[in-house]
Amino acid sequence: MKYQLTAHEARVIGCLLEKQVTTPEQYPLSVNAVVTACNQKTNREPVMSLSESEVQALLDTLVKRHYLRTVSGFGNRVTKYEQRFCNSEFGDLKLSAGEVAVVTTLLLRGAQTPGELRSRAQRMYEFSDMAEVESVLEGLTTPRRWPPSSPGCPGSRENGKAAICICFATIWTR
Repeated sequence: MKYQLTAHEARVIGCLLEKQVTTPEQYPLSVNAVVTACNQKTNREPVMSLSESEVQALLDTLVKRHYLRTVSGFGNRVTKYEQRFCNSEFGDLKLSAGEVAVVTTLLLRGAQTPGELRSRAQRMYEFSDMAEVESVLEGLTTPRRWPPSSPGCPGSRENGKAAICICFATIWTR
């Protein structure tokens, strides 16, 4: 499976991942909740102003690509969406809680330094120290973790943590 996302697709998936961890009682999310999450002014870079129809089109596309699934059932008056991007029963990508926090933060805010990732991912996962953040980044950038079809990181330095973050964010938002 290729993990190439547009900036808007990355925002939608990032929002669903974030809300799954931070507000599990409200998850899965309705279209309106996804619109609100995507257009949130805090913890987002860049700030977006997506319409309901734009978000609905993104959700439909991501469902077709199997990154999301719709949830309906007794008591649900509206269709809700949950992510299948990682840690789902049908997905290939299995991530630890720390890895989910880092990936989510990168999807929502773009490239960041390890220090920024540690502080900004804090609501989703409490890193014990910078060494743990760097260990998570190393694990995420290990080629065997990703399907062979994932693009490489042109020009990145092997030990440059900032380059890893920038490259990783670029891979996910092409």
